[in-house]
Amino acid sequence: MFSASKLTGEQKDALVKWAAEGATMADLQRRLKEDFGLGITYMDTRFLVLDLGLELQEEAKVEEKKPEEDLAAPVPTGTVEVTIDELVLPGALVSGRVTFSDGEAGTWLIDQSGRPGLDPDKPGYRPTPEDIAEFQVQLRALIQKRGY
Repeated sequence: MFSASKLTGEQKDALVKWAAEGATMADLQRRLKEDFGLGITYMDTRFLVLDLGLELQEEAKVEEKKPEEDLAAPVPTGTVEVTIDELVLPGALVSGRVTFSDGEAGTWLIDQSGRPGLDPDKPGYRPTPEDIAEFQVQLRALIQKRGY
C-alpha cells in the first residue's frame, strides 16, 4: 500500500496544483505515473487524496433522459376503449386494458372473488365518473360477448 509519506514535497505540491485545476482521481493517478514514474493503484490514489486533504472538483453529471420522458403525453380521444387480454393476468378471472377519454390508460382485472381492479399507467390517476360509467358499460358488453 502506498502512503503519502513516501511523496516528496514537490510531488505533494503537484498533486495539490492538479486537484485545484480540476483533475479527477484518474487524472491524478495518470499524472503521477507520467510525471514522477509512480505507478500506484486507483485505491492508493484515493487514499492519497484523503491523506493530503485534497478537494477534487466533481463534474456535474449530465442526467440521461429516461425513456418515459421521451414518450408523448397521452392523446385525448374523447372515447373510452376497453380490450380483453388473450392471456389472463395471474390471479384474475379476466383482465385487459382500458384507455380513457383523456388518453390515460391502465390495466383492469376481475379477480377470483369477482372484485374489479384498475391499475393506471400513471400513478395516482383517477378517471372521471363519466369515463368509469362508460368503462363499466363497455366491459359488461365485452364480458357477455365472450361468454364469461
